[in-house]
Amino acid sequence: MITIYGIKNCDSVKKAQKYFKAHSIEVDFVDFRQALIPDNKVSQWAKQTDLSKLFNNRSRTYKDLGLAKEDLDDDAKVSWMQKEPLLIKRPVIEYDDALIVGFDEQQYNEVFDV
Repeated sequence: MITIYGIKNCDSVKKAQKYFKAHSIEVDFVDFRQALIPDNKVSQWAKQTDLSKLFNNRSRTYKDLGLAKEDLDDDAKVSWMQKEPLLIKRPVIEYDDALIVGFDEQQYNEVFDV
């Protein structure tokens, strides 16, 4: 099963959902604003991928929280993502043991054999 995490009004999430629909691939969608993402899930993601791919330092939330002024180490970034899921780049896609962050059609084609 494929699970997409994100927010429904995010352009990248919309592109991913459109991609899966166009290829008749069934997915579950988890909205960061509607469902609580367990802390251990975020920690697991941080171990599966480079934090520079997962932590969104270009987001409005990042700017509003004034995090650019902080010197965040990896532990602090994970902690912030656990508290503020909108700091997580989107979409986050879980597929078997794989984790894909962001929308990349070529990568999707390779991973999902399209």
